[in-house]
Amino acid sequence: MDNELYSYSPIVDRPPLAWPDGARVAFYIGLNIEHYLVDAPSTSIFPGTAGLAPDPLNYGWRDYGLRVGIWRMIESLDRHGLRASVLLNSDVTSRYPQIIEAGRQRDWAWLAHGKNNSTFQAGMSEDEERAYLEDVVSTIESATGRRPKGWLGPALTETFNTPRLLAELGLSYTLDWCADDQPFPLNVPGKQFINVPYAIDFNDVTLFVGKSLTGPDFYQIVVDQLDQLCADGESAGRVMALPLHPFIINQPFRHKYVDKALEYIAGHEGVWCTTSDEIADYYLQNCLPGEVAHDGSA
Repeated sequence: MDNELYSYSPIVDRPPLAWPDGARVAFYIGLNIEHYLVDAPSTSIFPGTAGLAPDPLNYGWRDYGLRVGIWRMIESLDRHGLRASVLLNSDVTSRYPQIIEAGRQRDWAWLAHGKNNSTFQAGMSEDEERAYLEDVVSTIESATGRRPKGWLGPALTETFNTPRLLAELGLSYTLDWCADDQPFPLNVPGKQFINVPYAIDFNDVTLFVGKSLTGPDFYQIVVDQLDQLCADGESAGRVMALPLHPFIINQPFRHKYVDKALEYIAGHEGVWCTTSDEIADYYLQNCLPGEVAHDGSA
């Protein structure tokens, strides 16, 4: 079937996108704070034991992020004056309240990221998914004091109903469709609903678990990504997302490289260091042409 969720739009044919204060790049950190079930397989550093229940090797590796890694990340964010855009499993709110409180104190943006990272909604019926999404969103709102505006599916999973159901719940954007360097509208009938750029090949899961790159490799990749987007942004603004998982990037032997990368970004001219919420709000208020019609066109 053809993709009816969004329309083809070559970046060279769009009106120039202007960010606040002439910034060339709008940058945000997509900080994944996730809960995993102890008896279900998930992201693994060693697939040989991933099907076991329990799986101490892989579960413990993931759990390191919540117990240790996140606190290193918080120190770096504070040092460089950066706010996180948190991709939050709703199960985190009741199990790791100290992390929620740390984020509330720092005015983090909270995005809904499913119930946990062991449950995908792909394959759910519309009624099942509607109830699931409402539970996730309302749980996060109750714990953080702020209703999420954005969504990232666990493993970026959706159904064909997901954007419409999220819009019905009052959300305004998703990160799931990694197809662009700028926000773009999704075809949700009667709603202004957009996708904000995220990243898969630039994700620490892909770089370290998928490709076994080193900390210095990571730093150079971040530099190259930002430098290219800033060059592109001379003619029209771009978005740079930096997706991070504390159980990966904040391991002791890698942490100094993400800290160094954040220092480079925070000190770079022409970069608007912000949150995905603020990027979405700005685009919806200033850049989305007209009201979205039922066919998704302006």
